Amino acid sequence: MSRGSRLVAGQGVFLVAVAALTMSSRPHVATLAAQTRTDATAELLNSTVERYCITCHNDRLRTADLSLADLDLTQVGTHGELWEGVVAKLRTRAMPPVGRPRPETAVYDQLAGWIETEIDRVAAARPNPGRTEAVHRLNRAEYANAVRDLLALDIDVAALLPADDFDEFGFDNMGNVLSVSPALMGRYLSAARKIGRQALGETPLGPAIDTYEVPILLVQNDRMGDDLPFGSRGGIGVRHYFPVDGEYDLQIRLHRNYVDYVRGMGSRHELHVRLDGALVRTFTFGGEEPDVVQAPASYGGNQFGDPEWEEYMLFADANMRVRFQAESGPHVVAVSFVRRFTEPEGVLQPRQSVFAVAINEMRDGDAAVEHVAIGGPYSSRGPGDTPSRDAIFVCQPASDARAEEESCARTILGSLARRAYRRPVEGGDVDVLMDFYRAGRDDGSFDAGIQLALERLLIAPDFLFRVVRDPTDAEPATAYALSDLDMASRLSFFLWSSGPDEELLTLAEAGRLNEPEALEQQTRRMLADPRATELVRNFAGQWLYLRNLRAAVPDAIAFPEFDENLRDAFQRETELFVESLIRDDRSVLDLLGADYTFVNERLATHYGIPNVYGSHFRRVALDAETAEHRGGIFGHGSLLTVTSYPNRTSPVLRGKWMLTNVLGTPPPPPPANVPDLPERGEDGQAATVRDRLARHRESPACSVCHAPMDPLGLALENYDAIGRWRTTGEADLPIDSSGQLPDGTAFEGPMGLRSLLLERRDQFVGTLTEKLLAYSLGRGPEYFDRPTVRAITRAAAVDDYRWSAIIVGIVQSAPFRMRKAES
Repeated sequence: MSRGSRLVAGQGVFLVAVAALTMSSRPHVATLAAQTRTDATAELLNSTVERYCITCHNDRLRTADLSLADLDLTQVGTHGELWEGVVAKLRTRAMPPVGRPRPETAVYDQLAGWIETEIDRVAAARPNPGRTEAVHRLNRAEYANAVRDLLALDIDVAALLPADDFDEFGFDNMGNVLSVSPALMGRYLSAARKIGRQALGETPLGPAIDTYEVPILLVQNDRMGDDLPFGSRGGIGVRHYFPVDGEYDLQIRLHRNYVDYVRGMGSRHELHVRLDGALVRTFTFGGEEPDVVQAPASYGGNQFGDPEWEEYMLFADANMRVRFQAESGPHVVAVSFVRRFTEPEGVLQPRQSVFAVAINEMRDGDAAVEHVAIGGPYSSRGPGDTPSRDAIFVCQPASDARAEEESCARTILGSLARRAYRRPVEGGDVDVLMDFYRAGRDDGSFDAGIQLALERLLIAPDFLFRVVRDPTDAEPATAYALSDLDMASRLSFFLWSSGPDEELLTLAEAGRLNEPEALEQQTRRMLADPRATELVRNFAGQWLYLRNLRAAVPDAIAFPEFDENLRDAFQRETELFVESLIRDDRSVLDLLGADYTFVNERLATHYGIPNVYGSHFRRVALDAETAEHRGGIFGHGSLLTVTSYPNRTSPVLRGKWMLTNVLGTPPPPPPANVPDLPERGEDGQAATVRDRLARHRESPACSVCHAPMDPLGLALENYDAIGRWRTTGEADLPIDSSGQLPDGTAFEGPMGLRSLLLERRDQFVGTLTEKLLAYSLGRGPEYFDRPTVRAITRAAAVDDYRWSAIIVGIVQSAPFRMRKAES
């Protein structure tokens, strides 16, 4: 080899060696670089704490019971509880307090991100799923749904059981508040008896009467629901359960004024009674006023007319009663007027309220139904064939022989127990029920034995409670994986507020539910099931305060146009909107701003949306201007009404809801003896709510909480207390809906607020994820859940924060699939 060739070869060997050395040292170099960055960020955290925080949070002052002195800032991840609180303050720019020197925005984000990374790194190595309650009682909604799915029977659970408590986070399915008292167990016993009799079709001891009221403020000028026929007006459609085949009675009472004059008697009305759509009876009344002396309009009761006229006005519905035959089971009973389309003449009058509507007999108005009473049975032909009997009797004895009956009874009770207890049943489970079957059979028939055993099953601890037991070999305070059966119950009660169905239970019995692919497939299947509407009714209903809407009572003088039709429309709009987001698997960010909503004519008129007619709800696309006002939940009348006072808006209530449920930074409770908001401004002059709140914030004690809260609520001040859009407020003063957060971020009105929240989307999605996670687990969120919430949020971002991405992320997370053993 020539000298030149040897030189080239030697250079090649040298280059290869250098390359190999470089490649082998890269991990070390990367580690050194990462360590350098970590050290630099830790030093930045140290200097920031020394400059901005230690003045108040030291060992001597311990402001907010927090000292940051003498902490090892290189071991942030091992002090998660303390530093998660710091991160929350950094993310919301809540500290240092307003008026104090503050670091730059980039420093806030850099430090918050680094602290979260350090906490998440430690949490990934040592996951802490937390410990749920070992014994978790079903709440009312879960109990009703479990009975429905077990027995194909819808029950009026509000009449059977008292309301459940809710925890500090606003949910009533939290194990720590679902206590049991002797009085409650008495109610469960009573409920089991009633449900057993109804499911088996036992003939009642005597006729019973169920009365269905129609609220007085429900305007009956249109078709009132899908249970009523097209071309109808007013009335009521009810789903009534007839206990046996037999004869029943229906009585109608019409709306009256305060001296019992029936309304609408100046014109002829035709009232139909229908059973499952078939006409049972037609009543006609009105339009035949006797030609005698009448009481002057609106003076009835103070001045009396001729006795013949008084009888005509007082007893128009005296004979509105009909006897009819009905088969057992659930049926739709509809009472409604035949609609006649007329256009009122003259000047359109404003809606009457309070005293005026109480005294007015409205002779020329629409007659209306006040209540419908269904009584019976007055004769019985037996239990008949009902969905609940079909669900119970999976077999029938081949003969009256005791052995045949017992074999069939064991099959029936074994099938019921497996679904009710949400697990495979053992011989002892069925033996207990068989003892009750035999006691009932000895005193009566085969059906009576099954009924008594069913009543025992409905009060069994395995039905009323979800019980999770630590494995016998689990080390104290260590995390362990839940069994497939426990996972099946946790998943079904999360998405359906009920027990697992046959497919889910079978998969769990086979030990395959904990497989990630199977778990995701079942989650998506269950989200597509109609029962997933329970997630809207129970999770969104509490998160968005929809359950509070029934208790809202807007002032009738300030808002005479508010009626029960509008209240129902508010609730229906939000339920349909959230349901569509979940069903169509849209982004959760559409909660803040979507280009559509759901309205009927009543709600569209309230919102100023044109060309919507009829009482049925439909999805409507919003143009750009309307979307600014009505796109997303901030423009929903439901939320705006429940976060207002009866006679005015409340930026404080709206801001508090936003901090708690959107940003995840709930304000502390107000101090004692907080003065009320001034009724007027300086020198007794009329003033806007904004100006009066500014006076309220002059107190340093009030400013701490109100500074971040009031701007959020004031951004929605263009909506009045029942959700109407307005440009002027009290005393016709112009509304200023601008706002500025303590960190200096400014925004203008609902659109500015939406833009601000979309810029901080991780905070909003994180809050929603944390709420959903807590709801799914049945326990309140803890500091050690935050790494899980951040991981789910980051993973969902890749999929545009779709509902399925967040829900599947929750179901596959450590807190959902695992549990911490008792210490």
